[in-house]
Amino acid sequence: MPSDPGLAALGSSFTAITLAELGDKTFFVALLLAARHRGRWVFLGSFGALALVTVISLALGYGLKQLLPPNLVPWLAALLFGGFGLKLLIDAQAMGAEAGAEEAEEAGVLVDQAESRHPSATAWGVIREAFGLVFVAELGDRTQFATIFLATAPGFSFGALLAGSLLGHALVTWLAVGSGRWIGQRISEQLLFRLSGGLFLVFALFSLRQALA
Repeated sequence: MPSDPGLAALGSSFTAITLAELGDKTFFVALLLAARHRGRWVFLGSFGALALVTVISLALGYGLKQLLPPNLVPWLAALLFGGFGLKLLIDAQAMGAEAGAEEAEEAGVLVDQAESRHPSATAWGVIREAFGLVFVAELGDRTQFATIFLATAPGFSFGALLAGSLLGHALVTWLAVGSGRWIGQRISEQLLFRLSGGLFLVFALFSLRQALA
């Protein structure tokens, strides 16, 4: 990892969030909404929801870190990163050829239900709909857990993690709105899980090294 803690936090959060969000349920929600409404409205609502969940998740992670003695924080980070990384790798191994189809199907159900109840024709209506759908889909998602765990890492500042996370969310949301259908057909959910799992194991080793220092 880079020697500069701020750069390390920004790069780590950007990479982790980008890998976690590609092909995720919120990615497909933005994709489907952009196929029915103006892309910029969908982007504003989706990114606003992701930004709010990011702030909440980072606050939870930092709150957890503040409750513990400083010498236990690296051990906690190593445990959380290691467990999360192993879970992603195990999930990737269990995936079949239809990996990712379930996320797209769930997103389609969410969008269809929202559109049938309250059809959106105005800019504010689309922004509000995108915000609500993405916010609900993101709660309890693997990206939220990834953000919480990143906040427990020793030496990672709130500002750098927030900047990296928001950059990752902005990139993936822009891709979903602009060329999501093309990308969605070519994403390997299994590969993304493996890359994410490997990345979090690297984070675990980094935290373990700090704990033993």
